[in-house]
Amino acid sequence: MAIKIYLDDILRARGMTARELCAKVGVTEANLSVLRSGKAKGVRFSTLDRICYHLDCDVGDILRSDGKLEDDDEI
Repeated sequence: MAIKIYLDDILRARGMTARELCAKVGVTEANLSVLRSGKAKGVRFSTLDRICYHLDCDVGDILRSDGKLEDDDEI
């Protein structure tokens, strides 16, 4: 996968649970779980904005490219 998700690392560093973040951001635990697992095919900018606000971080702290291109079959 070309994009790696580091949301669990940020949550741990902030001492916040995924459940707490869901309540603050206004997303379901199931949807946040899909994002945390790296299985999400997309995420709204407004959701990323709220996540970053409540975790006091930048998008680049949560999402990072591994420098590899995803295969077309995986898209």
